[in-house]
This record gives sequence, C-alpha cells and structure tokens, in this order.
Amino acid sequence: MQITRTEAATTTASPEWVTGTVHVTSIAAAEGPARLRVDDVRFEPGSRTHWHRHPVGQFLHITDGTGLVQRRGGPVEVVHAGDRVVIAPGEWHWHGAGPTTSMTHLAVLTAAEDGTEAERGEPVTDACYPAEPVV
Repeated sequence: MQITRTEAATTTASPEWVTGTVHVTSIAAAEGPARLRVDDVRFEPGSRTHWHRHPVGQFLHITDGTGLVQRRGGPVEVVHAGDRVVIAPGEWHWHGAGPTTSMTHLAVLTAAEDGTEAERGEPVTDACYPAEPVV
C-alpha cells in the first residue's frame, strides 16, 4: 500500500458556475477507469451554485454551517451539518449557503464515461433565493 501526503490546493470557484464567493479544495480526483471526484466546498454567506446537473448524480455531505438546496420544480430545502443530500442523475439543482450563514460540504460525484462532470445552467435569481435568514 502506498500512502500519499500532499497539501490540498484551494481555489475560488469561477463566477461562470457560482454567485458569490465559493472556495473549493480537491480531496480526490481519480484518474484512469475510476472517475470519482471529491471536493470540500465552502460557501460564504449568500453564495450559491448556478443551476446545474450531473450525468451520474451527486452526493453532498454537509460538514459545517447551514445552507440551501433546491431541485428544479421543488421547494428550497434547508440543510445543516450532518445532513446528506442525494442528487439523482440528470437532476437540475443548486446548492449553497444561506443569506446570512456559511455552509461547507463534501461533494462526491462520478464523471460520465466521456469525462463530463456537470452541465451548467442559468444563475439562481434573487427571486428563487430566499432573502430571509434560514434556521
């Protein structure tokens, strides 16, 4: 068995994919036939992804704070540290912090065979994003 110790690099997510400030630390990005990816993602208050979908789905494990998740056509759901969210393959959704709270989650996904991890949609409008603090 080989153990690798490396310093994980943290980047700021592109405004093409998010509204606000979102920091992403890659935990694992498999190469070759394995297509698994795990990121530690920290959303500053008011920050959120744009609408997007994953061809093979996504799993979120909330590790800190309080945030929001919405699936296309569904209600905005409040998530807290310890919650787990399963996003179905191809399901349009967004996730992020509350308007006054930060939120961190582990994002786990598997890329499609062609390497596609996600398809980006439109930004989440202020009309969709709650202006009131979440509990």
